[in-house]
Amino acid sequence: MPDELRYWLGFNLIPRIGPVRLRALLAYFKDIELAWRADRASLRAAQLPQDAIEKLVGMRDKLDLDAELAKIDKAGIKLYCWASPDYPPLLKKIDQPPPLLYVRGKLEVSDELAVAVVGTRNPTSYGKEVTRHLAGELARNKVTIISGLALGIDGVAHQAALDAGGRTLAVLGCGLDYIYPASHRELAERIMQSGALVSDYPLGTKPEANNFPPRNRIISGMSLGTVVTEAGLGSGALITLQFALEQGRDTFAVPGSVFSRASAGTNSAIMHSQAKLVCNTEDILSELNLNMIIQQEEARETIPDTPLERLISEIIGQESVHIDDIVRESRLPTATVSSTLVMMELKGMVRRADNARYVLGHSI
Repeated sequence: MPDELRYWLGFNLIPRIGPVRLRALLAYFKDIELAWRADRASLRAAQLPQDAIEKLVGMRDKLDLDAELAKIDKAGIKLYCWASPDYPPLLKKIDQPPPLLYVRGKLEVSDELAVAVVGTRNPTSYGKEVTRHLAGELARNKVTIISGLALGIDGVAHQAALDAGGRTLAVLGCGLDYIYPASHRELAERIMQSGALVSDYPLGTKPEANNFPPRNRIISGMSLGTVVTEAGLGSGALITLQFALEQGRDTFAVPGSVFSRASAGTNSAIMHSQAKLVCNTEDILSELNLNMIIQQEEARETIPDTPLERLISEIIGQESVHIDDIVRESRLPTATVSSTLVMMELKGMVRRADNARYVLGHSI
């Protein structure tokens, strides 16, 4: 994988080649290096548009990928591509996930249990207080908080997670060699110690306005659900909420005063059934089946996984599976499967979707 990463990095530096075109190249060439080195005729055969072919051929010989990798390594940045085993699994499930992520800090398996907390850059005292409460309580319940490092609600959410001793991830709309806003430099340093800074933009990319809406889909894509605590009708946080809806993720909004412009967006989202109304942390934890994380973590630490649990986990996927189907595929007695499922529920490995049907839980 380290050798392959240079070519993932190379494609990420070429304009006009995004997720759709890169996936098409990989489908045609079956190998990232072959796609990178392909001649014009082969690239045309792979149905890459002529303008993209000219960009690729014109730039690749000028790029020193070893020097680019050295610069990234010196900055303490890790790269995660689609082929990386540690690429965030929730993000990988969205339509057209970013082919390459730049990460300063550390991504952990526990970050799969993440909730995005976003909102306006100009919050009221009410918005700040409710954000501190919700983000802090979620972090104390072992939920990773994801936001965008922006002024206002984003910064409050990151700070609350850190103050609670939890993990938080910040997704930037620029290269990781820029910290934007500059006033959040100290906060960014703290985030790297208890989470990570994440971007899909190459080093040297400045924090320009049109970079931020696309990064919002990464915030929602890395999260099980998105919470908007305070946002006006034109707030960028509502873009994140829309992305979450398109990605099939849960959406939540905190109601506010009908006289407050800062709550007009959240109230509208609730009124139009675009987000579930949130009054407390339990509303979020319960909806996302995260209200037993600490107890499940303790159960996993004290009760080792068994071969039967691993077998049943392989049978159960994200779509619900009836217990009779599990019995048939596993060729185990019904009583054995039933008792094993009870223990797996206790550990959070599976959850009951409806009557006698199970799906994989949010394990950490």
